[in-house]
Amino acid sequence: MKIPCIIVDDEPLSQDVLLTYIADTPQLEIKAVMDNAIHAMNYLNQNQIDLVFLDINMPKLSGINLVKSLVNPPLIIFTTAYPQFAIDGFELDAIDYLLKPFSFERFLKSVNKVSEKLSKTEMPEQKYLVIKADKKLHRIRQDEILYFESAGDYVKIFFKDQIIMAHETMKNLEQTLPPEMFFRTHRSYIVALDKITFIEGNQLKIADVMVPVSLDKKEELLVMIKEG
Repeated sequence: MKIPCIIVDDEPLSQDVLLTYIADTPQLEIKAVMDNAIHAMNYLNQNQIDLVFLDINMPKLSGINLVKSLVNPPLIIFTTAYPQFAIDGFELDAIDYLLKPFSFERFLKSVNKVSEKLSKTEMPEQKYLVIKADKKLHRIRQDEILYFESAGDYVKIFFKDQIIMAHETMKNLEQTLPPEMFFRTHRSYIVALDKITFIEGNQLKIADVMVPVSLDKKEELLVMIKEG
């Protein structure tokens, strides 16, 4: 996904340089260019922006004071010709500080820092289930599982477009799977909580299948659904 960004700089030449660099950087998407911090403050309060290329020394309101005025500021890369502002910039947790004139290579280094920070923030750690089936060890993404169904000495694992028959027990699965993601509704079923469409009587619906819910499990399931 592209990173929505804006430029806030009162120097037309600096704006042109940044626009050229951004156009040559596929992960960035320019949303607006402004020549004063007051307009930028109003824009940021009304729009979702991930990154601001921000000059510091501007009339009426400086870039430093703009960041201080924002309740939830986006990521900031300061761009300025004045190195004495560097300490102030980093005290505001700026991603980087580009001293004008800066090269495209130096610009890219800053953008890569932004991409890395956003990926750590937005991408949760992926959870996997390692299970034996068909004489193979399968590494399965847990968020792709719909539900499990007991089948004698085996367990059927249902996905959107496939079924895996694993040599496993429901008891072991119940102890292995994260309780915030999966719930055992019945002695023969474990379901993914976020895949439940609705609960009706002693059944729940996942995809196009109705799965039974034991009477002694229903109240606990309802609590978990409401809390989730």
